[in-house]
This record gives sequence, structure tokens and C-alpha cells, in this order.
Amino acid sequence: MQTRILSFVLTFAFTLTIFSQITISGKVLGKHGKPLKDVSVTLKDTYDGATTDESGNYKFETSEKGNLMLVFSNPKFIEIEKNILIDNKNLIINTELKESVNEIDAVVISAGSMEAGDKKRASALFNTLDVLTTAGANAQITSFLETQPGVQKVGESEGLFVRGGTGTEAKFFMDGNLVNNYFGNSVPGIKSMDRLNTSLFKGNVFSSGGYSALYGQALSAILALESIDLPERNSADFGISPIFASAGIQRVNNERTHSYGVSLGYSNLELMQKVLNFNTDFEKAPNSFSGNGNFRIKTKGGGFIKYYGSYDNNSMKLNMPSLEDYADDNKINQKGKNTFHSLSYREKFGKYTLSLGTSYTFNQNILNFKNYKNDAEVFNYDIDSKGNYFNAKAVIERKLYKISNIKAGIEFNDSNEKTWVSVANDNYIFKDKITSLFAETNLGISNNLSVQVGARAEHSDAIKQWNFSPRLALGYRISKDWTSSLAYGIFYQNPESKYFDANYNPNYQRADHYIFQVQRYVDGRSLRLETFYKKYEDLVKTSNNFYKPIAINNNGSGYAKGIELFWRDKKTLKNIDYWISYSYLDSKRDYLNYNQQLFPNFAAKHTISIVAKKFITAWKTGFNFSYNYNSGRPYYNFVTENGNTVLKNQGQTKDYNVLNFSVNYVPSVGKKDAKSFSVFVLSVNNVLGSKNIYGYNFSSDGMRSAAIKPPVNTFIFVGWFISFGTDKTQEAINGNL
Repeated sequence: MQTRILSFVLTFAFTLTIFSQITISGKVLGKHGKPLKDVSVTLKDTYDGATTDESGNYKFETSEKGNLMLVFSNPKFIEIEKNILIDNKNLIINTELKESVNEIDAVVISAGSMEAGDKKRASALFNTLDVLTTAGANAQITSFLETQPGVQKVGESEGLFVRGGTGTEAKFFMDGNLVNNYFGNSVPGIKSMDRLNTSLFKGNVFSSGGYSALYGQALSAILALESIDLPERNSADFGISPIFASAGIQRVNNERTHSYGVSLGYSNLELMQKVLNFNTDFEKAPNSFSGNGNFRIKTKGGGFIKYYGSYDNNSMKLNMPSLEDYADDNKINQKGKNTFHSLSYREKFGKYTLSLGTSYTFNQNILNFKNYKNDAEVFNYDIDSKGNYFNAKAVIERKLYKISNIKAGIEFNDSNEKTWVSVANDNYIFKDKITSLFAETNLGISNNLSVQVGARAEHSDAIKQWNFSPRLALGYRISKDWTSSLAYGIFYQNPESKYFDANYNPNYQRADHYIFQVQRYVDGRSLRLETFYKKYEDLVKTSNNFYKPIAINNNGSGYAKGIELFWRDKKTLKNIDYWISYSYLDSKRDYLNYNQQLFPNFAAKHTISIVAKKFITAWKTGFNFSYNYNSGRPYYNFVTENGNTVLKNQGQTKDYNVLNFSVNYVPSVGKKDAKSFSVFVLSVNNVLGSKNIYGYNFSSDGMRSAAIKPPVNTFIFVGWFISFGTDKTQEAINGNL
């Protein structure tokens, strides 16, 4: 009997519930009346709700009564809450949602720039490991960038040669601070290496044009490097090979609020010179000693103080045949030293972020030149160049709605150079102070449209006037997978200090950039197409005064235009990551001692790079290949006849071809809880032994010439690297998949 009563009560209660439920339905629309799918519609503080279908319709039942809140939400749209009264009638509630602008979905302006980083960002096409594992890059960021569109392979001179620009037209920054003398000291015809170690950085942004107003004094490009914050754990690192040895430690406290580290390194090519057939006759092989230190402090507010300091010295001696009648041989003895310090501070204060930074560089390069005739010295002179460089920068940034912001700041650069030339028995002194003001705003108008507007003004004491540089960039999402970017800007740069003279102070050199790009990224595949036009004005023109070029006016001009393609694919070929880049360049310049507009002798019309990587887990080994092709570069020889500059000789080198290969063996693969990470590396640059030529040197009368060749055609490197305390095994594997 009791069971029947309980059953009756439950059935009655259930029946009342059914008859008391109300249906709530409606339609959710977006921009231009488009139905929105997957919008969550719920009664606040209840479990009642539904999700919209393909047509934007939703429908659910509820037994709730009274005044309640109906919530419409989706991560891509601004959430809406509506007050509704539920009584005994069904309700139809329609609404419209506006797009929510957020960092994840917003289009990224990427015209002229390529980003590498360990952060998972849609705009990041590379990570740090890509730099380390690209065959032929020798773990150098600038060599890695030579596999990217727009960057020329120039083997006889340091610098980044970008889109028809000289190597001095690209500038380098670390945590926002200017890095002077980014490359090591060198001698004419031999390219020096990067000074900063790739492992210092968690990411970089390379801009081949149209870059932010936060940077200046670069006609062609900037490379902005961002150092790591705190290491994952304590570690000790060692590296050894036939050409170098290195060791370092890194310590971080248990609370991960601060860290410090030091490292030392020594390199010497003497052994490899005995094993390999060098084109360059080194009497004393290039050698160097270096050391660096760092500390990082995380503030209570989550900001960071970062310091990095380094010192290095290097030397070499080489012999080369003379092209002049008065000598048979030339000997060059080079010695140099450099110190660099960078200190930065970044902190958030509510909606504001303050960034402060400073850097200091001292660099000295001593060159001794000797000429010999019949084994007797006939001429001897020295050039001793010293430079002190100071940079300071302050940027204040305010976050606006969602992804929009506004930045403004000031930058100061001080240069003090002294060059002693023994043959002239004189010191040439150059001093300059450049003060820069800049402001920029990034406006996320919608997830499909972003706008960047900026301006920069600079005053140089050496030039004694201001310049003004407007910058504009747009980003627009064409479809779900395709985005486009447009960039325009005016860029100024002082001529090199060696062109300033007591009788003539050059003016600013100018370049106007126009860039358009479309990009697609889907499921591990990236495609970029970019076209650009760059107009040069006020380039320095020179004449020769015995040994030193002298600026005579700023009447030089030129242009560079081209098309670039980049394709990266990690999915099509199983466990193979590869990319292809192609650049077409059309450029002419009338600058320095050119007597007409000519295609620059450091540039090539066609450039192709192919990079491929595969890691075979069963073998614990990664295989890396790269191929670089440049069409032949022009060469020119100008001589002075009757006071006029005459083009005496010209021609074109043969096409440049290099196939590089490297293999990395990681024995810790498959070991659980490995306490160390070690890598054995074998790399071969120019596997096929192609005899490439960069150009030609000519005698002063233009009657004799000699090819400019790489120091060695094929270079082989073997090394062992081990890190105690940090296991990067999985990172190494993933980086090659």
C-alpha cells in the first residue's frame, strides 16, 4: 500500500513538472544578418539552455519562473545578457551578436616581416631550434635568414643584404636596445660571424621593410631579438670540436624569481686549415676568445630586469698576391676586441607598460698592411679604428580595448669614433648624437581588420637637422585561411661615418617602402606571397682621396622592386619538414663612385633556398639539408681618368650553388628522466664542392683582376654538445617533425 502511494505521488509530481515547463526559442544573427552557429544560450544560474544550429536557431524548455537573465555567449563574439520574464507563456527571443576582437582571432599585420619564436603565435613561422638545425646556417641567425625571401647570400662582407640594400642598411636590436657591431671584426673580403649566440633568444622579428616606428636609422631592414626570461632549471653546458671549445653554467633559484649565468669560448681554425684545402692563405689562422654573462630578475609585479654583457678578441694574418706593379704580395695582420652590454627593464602598471633600456659598445679593430716586392718590404701602414657607442630608449605603452594599444617614446644614440691612419699621420674623429621621438598606435578594428599608424622624428648633430618618417600598415582577413597586409613608410639613415669630412657633411639618405602581402596558414602549411617597391633618394656619392672615399654630395638615387614566395610544409611528406623560398629582384643604384645607375654588385636577380629536415626516432638521428642558389652577380671596376670616374671593366659572375648537409645524433632519445641532453653534430657546407665566386678585385689601373672566393670551398664540422640539468630531447625531436 505504501509503495502504491509513493508511486502515485512521484507520478503526480512529474506530471505537474511537465505541464509547468515553458519553451524558450529564437534566432541568433551576426553581422549583415548572418546566422550564427554554436552560440550558447542559457538561463543564468541554471542548467537550462541550448546551442544554436546551422541556421542560428535554438530551443529549450525550462520550469523556472519569474525574472531571469538569458545569456548568449561564444568566444568570438561579445557576450549579451537579456532580462526576461517567464510566466505561463512560451517565449521567442531573437538577438544579434557583435564580433569580439581578441588576440587569438585578430588578423596579424605581417607585411615585410617574418617572426621566429618559441611562443605559439599564428605569426611565428619558425622557432629557435629551426635556426640551430638548418644545414649551412652554422647556428647563426643571420646565416639562417639567408634562407628566407629577400635576403641575399653575400659571402665576402658581413651584414644583412636585404631587397637591394647594402649590408649596412640593416640594424640589430636586443630587447629593444641597439646592438652596434653585431658582427665580429674582419678584414676586406672575408665575412665575419655573428657575435650574439642564438641560444640567448626565445624569438625574433625580422622585418625586410615597412617596420615599426619604434626603430630607425635603417634603410632596408631590422632584426629585433628577444632574450629568454628565466631558464627552466639549473644547467651546465659544454661543447667541443676541432675548431672550438666552450663551457657555461646557468643558475635559477627555486622560486624562479632570478637567474644568472656565465660562459667562455675559444675558437681557432688552425687545425682545419691543415686538413682542408683553403682558398685563403692564412699565415695565422683566425682565432678568438670570448666570454659573456647575464642575470635576470623577475619583479614582484611580474616585470623583468635583464642584463647581458660580453667580451671578445680576435686576430688573424693572411697573405695574398698583389695586383699592383709596385708589389708582388700583400700581408694583412688583424687584431680586434669588442665589449657589449645591454640592460633592460619592463613592467606593467595597470593599463600601462613601461620599457626602459640601454646598451653600450666598445669596438677596436687594428689592421696592418704590408706590401712586398722581391721578398723585400716596400710599404707598411696601419689603420686603428676605435668606437664607443651608447644607446638609451624609453617606451610607454597603454593597452586600449582588447588588442589595441598606443605607444610613444624617446631614443638617444651617441657615437664617438677615432681612426688613426699611419700613412696620413692623422686621427680622423667622428662624433654624433641622434635624438629620436616616436609614437605608434595599433588598432584592432575587428578580427578581420587591423591598422597600425606611426611616426618617427630624428635629429642628428652631425647632419644638423631633423627628419620626419610616417609609417602605415594594414592587415585584412580575406577569408578564414587567407590574410593580407599592406605597409608604407619613409625611412632615413645617416651615411656611414667614414663619409663625413671636414669639407662636407652628408645629408640623410632616404628610402620609401611600399609592400603588399597575402598569406595562408592551414594545418601545418604556410604560404606567403609578397611584392614590394623601394625608392632610394639622397644616396651618398663619393670620390677617392688616396686611400679613403670622400663624400662629395647626396645626389645618388635608385630603386628596388621584386616578388617573393615562401612555402613551408610539415604535413604532406610524413615526418619531413621543408620550406622553399624564392626571390626575384630588379634594382638599380647610382651611389658611391658609380657613374650611372647600375644593378648593385652585391645583389642577384634570382635567389632560391630549399631546406628539409627529418628526425628518425628509431635511429635517434636528425638529417638536415639545405640548397642555396643565386643567379650571377654583376661586378664593376671604376677608375679615375682625367679627373672623371670611368667604368673600366664589368661583367657577371657564374651562378652560385651550394648544397649543405648536417646530421645530429641524440643518444638520450628513449631514455626516461634523462639528466642530460647531448648532441653529436656532423655538418658539411658545400657538399658538392662547388667553386663559387663572389666577385673580382681589380688593380688601380684596371688591367689586372683576381676572383673573390670563399676562404674554403667545402667546410666540415664535427662537434659534441652536452647540457647537464636540462633535457631538450623531445624539443629536438619535435623541432624536426
